Amino acid sequence: MHEKPRLLIFGAGVIGSLYALRFIQSGMDVTVLARGNRLEELKRNGLQYGEKNSIKSVQVNLIETLRDDDIYDFIFVAVRFDQMVSALKAIKNNKSENIVTLANSVGYDEWIAIVGDRLIPGFPGAGGNITEGILYGQFVKNVQGTIFGEINGEKTERIINLARIFNMAELPCEIPENIRAFHLAHAAFTASIKHFYTADGMMDAKTAKSGAVLHKVAFSVKQNVHLLEQASIPILDPKTRVAGKMPICLIMLLFRIMLSIRLTQSVLLGNHALAAREENMQMAKAFREMARTNIVPK
Repeated sequence: MHEKPRLLIFGAGVIGSLYALRFIQSGMDVTVLARGNRLEELKRNGLQYGEKNSIKSVQVNLIETLRDDDIYDFIFVAVRFDQMVSALKAIKNNKSENIVTLANSVGYDEWIAIVGDRLIPGFPGAGGNITEGILYGQFVKNVQGTIFGEINGEKTERIINLARIFNMAELPCEIPENIRAFHLAHAAFTASIKHFYTADGMMDAKTAKSGAVLHKVAFSVKQNVHLLEQASIPILDPKTRVAGKMPICLIMLLFRIMLSIRLTQSVLLGNHALAAREENMQMAKAFREMARTNIVPK
């Protein structure tokens, strides 16, 4: 690894922009692969972000396509679950040795088929939104850092180097012994969110907080956790582990409280949730298929 890590962020949405910003601020050599309107925004204004009631900006190296011989210490692929296959196909011929996915997942077979053992599955420890081209977001503190690890659970040299990059950026990170189990446990929770979707969008808060809807959500959480337990998969995602131990009535109460808080209501029912509709529906379908076949994906 270079003394000054050379990093590529594939995807300039909320997650990619947040990691790019923090790595740039930490003095690393960062390039962002962006496309369309977002690329033009970044060219025109730099990476704009909100901080302490003001708008700031940093300049960022930008590319629209990745050359095969443009080598990075790590490529971070920060796109949604439903976009991951196309993103990996776009970089599969690049010679960089380490590709970190920051996304939901229920298994890695299709991803491995594209990029091989260069894959390092991960999950972001950040969230927020981009409004009028300006990034508003934050990294999660005291709950969960960025998750990543080798599929076989080994703590390899590249995992140690990746953790060193996060330490340099003062970002918390976790390296579970079973990254697949973490992803499956998180998917068990995410799959239950499908009940907040309607045929043409999202439910309003009043409908979402109704007993009939919340019972469906809570029942799905309990059912999905039970399926993982039947397959002897440890529940490594904190919120899924806590919810899985609750009776349905308490899970319903938890969601009702969450939906009464403006921030979490926005996450579960707002524009972010609407934009993630396809991802969440695909996640729910993939989780059901995994459970139906009773096969833990590789």
